[in-house]
Amino acid sequence: MIVLLPPSEGKTAPRRGRPLDLTTLTLPSLTPARERVLDALVSLCEADETEAARVLDVPRSQLGLVGLNARIRTAPTARADQVYSGVLYDALSPATLSTAARRRATARLLVTSSLFGLVGPADRIPAYRLSGDAVLPRLGGVAAHWRGSLGHVVEELVGDRLLVDLRSSMYAAFWRPPATLARRVATVRVLHEVGGRRQVVSHFNKATKGRIVRELLESGAAPRSPGRLADALRDLGWTVEVEPGRAGTRLDVVVAEL
Repeated sequence: MIVLLPPSEGKTAPRRGRPLDLTTLTLPSLTPARERVLDALVSLCEADETEAARVLDVPRSQLGLVGLNARIRTAPTARADQVYSGVLYDALSPATLSTAARRRATARLLVTSSLFGLVGPADRIPAYRLSGDAVLPRLGGVAAHWRGSLGHVVEELVGDRLLVDLRSSMYAAFWRPPATLARRVATVRVLHEVGGRRQVVSHFNKATKGRIVRELLESGAAPRSPGRLADALRDLGWTVEVEPGRAGTRLDVVVAEL
């Protein structure tokens, strides 16, 4: 099983640690593509702070984020699962996983990243500011850049395993599973049901996905199909409805309490 996670906009900047070394990251075949994004981002942020803030949609009150990007090659790094600090990662709480679950996380989880394409939880990265819908001078759209680089890498990595795609729509645009992979792809949608009505609530959608991943890692479950994943989640106490589709199988996890 491979699980694709979205990144978090919020990141915890490491205070100490060796600088970035792209050659040490998971999936080293992505190094040239990573170099291109890194060069474009650093060049933009070194040249003109005001223009960089506009391009990156950085508020005037947070212009320090532009300087953070400009120094990214020499900034301290830490494990990716310590740098990403949004709602999903708070619920997943990687630092409190059991030893066995952390080993599974290292082997099974990949985080989608505008800067690095994909990174593993143990990869050492710096904090950065770059959204998935950004358009960088000298590079173009970040999503389009990764669409041209990720496909064969992800498909080769997945092989005959189950791919659990938990990315948000912005980061799903980086790579879409081909029809040949559809029978091994499961996406998860979290629905809050109140009084017979269901709705998606973004904040709690992320938190629930974090809890789901945590429970799967702790349980040791290793389903090889969307149906088996649904069964594993039900065994963990979740209410799950299965909706097969041409691009993969959607699992609706229905919760009554947030």
